Amino acid sequence: MRIELGQILEREINDPRVGLATVTNVKVSADLSHARVYFTVLGNADDRKRALEGLRSASGFARRELGKRLHHMRRIPDLTFEYDESVEKDIRLQELLNQLKPDSE
Repeated sequence: MRIELGQILEREINDPRVGLATVTNVKVSADLSHARVYFTVLGNADDRKRALEGLRSASGFARRELGKRLHHMRRIPDLTFEYDESVEKDIRLQELLNQLKPDSE
């Protein structure tokens, strides 16, 4: 589902607010009624906010396209988009770790 949603965002959603959003993870409820789609996007907080608005606006379209691609599933879940902060946290952690390393000079 993550791969298919990634392709839908990349190739079929033409909303400029979405920009270069990338799907990082999808968590689906046990009954397949809901899916939480985590994404990242290049840019600042305003870019993230615009991308989230664009993805929320396109969620019905993305769900329909997902249904066409995953026709073997008995139910296509409702999609909820959330910004994935783990990438930024990983970068910040790496920066902190680099500060702890002694200089080799």
